[in-house]
Amino acid sequence: MEPPRIAWAITGAGHGLEECVDALLGCGRADLFLTPAAEEVLEAYGLSARIRAAGLGACRGRAASAPEACRFSSGRYRVLVVAPATANSVAKFVCGIADNLVTNLYAQAGKSRVPVIVYPTDLAPEMDSFGPGRRRVRVYPRAVDLDNARKLEGCAGTRVVRSREELERCLAACL
Repeated sequence: MEPPRIAWAITGAGHGLEECVDALLGCGRADLFLTPAAEEVLEAYGLSARIRAAGLGACRGRAASAPEACRFSSGRYRVLVVAPATANSVAKFVCGIADNLVTNLYAQAGKSRVPVIVYPTDLAPEMDSFGPGRRRVRVYPRAVDLDNARKLEGCAGTRVVRSREELERCLAACL
């Protein structure tokens, strides 16, 4: 029997994307799940080729029912990582909306009591971020997005992390 794996989902976020891809490629035993927006952002940031070169296949969120989410109840995954997570995904997690691949993964992980680690993009009222080409930009997350990130911290089985280092520590603790 194969040891439990990591389910790693990427949404359409650019903030923290490169450091999350670095952590993903360094962790091993991961299955990658991508939203259509994630595919676009990975390409824009020049990271798609790195993922392909590492031989990491990806499940793409094209099916309406997200049948891959049933893998949580079978014990295939030790942990779900959503990193980075857009404000939209965080809001859906908080409200219990499961209408795409990543939100279905989150819901099914919770129903199967599989721990979830989420690295939201919106964590502070002002942040420096990097756009494609490593161009530094200043961003000002909305109050509703900051509030949802705080609410997510109170969701059972969910750990919100604020840095790559914290992400890697939590991942190591789960494995």
